[in-house]
Amino acid sequence: MATQITIRHELRYRYDTPVRMCTQYLRVAPSDTARQRVLEWNIEAPGTPTRTQDGYGNVLDVLTLDTPVHEIVIRAEGVVETRRHSDRPSDFRGHPLPPQVFLRPTELTRADAAIAEFAEAFRERVQTRAGLRALAAALRRRMPFVAGQSQYASSAPEAFGSHSGAAEDLAHVFLACCRQLGVPARFVSGYLAEPGWTDASDATHAWTEAWIENVWRSFDVARAGTVGEHYVKVAMGADYLDACPLRGARVGGENEQLVATTSVELAGGGG
Repeated sequence: MATQITIRHELRYRYDTPVRMCTQYLRVAPSDTARQRVLEWNIEAPGTPTRTQDGYGNVLDVLTLDTPVHEIVIRAEGVVETRRHSDRPSDFRGHPLPPQVFLRPTELTRADAAIAEFAEAFRERVQTRAGLRALAAALRRRMPFVAGQSQYASSAPEAFGSHSGAAEDLAHVFLACCRQLGVPARFVSGYLAEPGWTDASDATHAWTEAWIENVWRSFDVARAGTVGEHYVKVAMGADYLDACPLRGARVGGENEQLVATTSVELAGGGG
């Protein structure tokens, strides 16, 4: 049975002094995969973004502004149909990257001595789903999930040392553990329409995919649930910076302030 999810996502940036020029890279538009189909999607922004595709196959909208502004508002909304094909992620259109690309640690997913020691206990089991689920469960006990999106995700060592974290932080530590143990793993950003969940700040979500048994398998470390029909996948990459909704560069614009609001609803008003 198909599920329809309505998504509204607004990013509002304000500055004390004008932004004289900027380029913004938007990853807010989902793609069709084995588990989801985009029925409609629209982006409102100052100017007209140019649509392309990044190196991971994500939809990338590039917005360039060359007139001074004190505020930048970007709205993305649409409807996505999903199905109960849990644990069946698919690469986006284009040429799939070799899984080995996702063995390389990044600055945000590099394992320190504490993470390496923690991961080592699972070395004999990480080539199976059960083993990785055990790793995820142990990590969740070690650093409980705190609802709310990180605006700037912590590195894996920082998050692990804090003993708690948002979904992005837990994902980074899980990726660090997987790569330390020789398992290719990647970061995923998207939306979660969790029945009965009312905190809109957590409608944007992050989870992971790991390459085991010759397929990409999904692991939501934060929620400890199956990645199924209530998830909408938007972007993936080596870490948060590759898959975050907006990233860019600007000239001018002192004291940036961001207000992000998200609404995710299941068909019929649930969500």
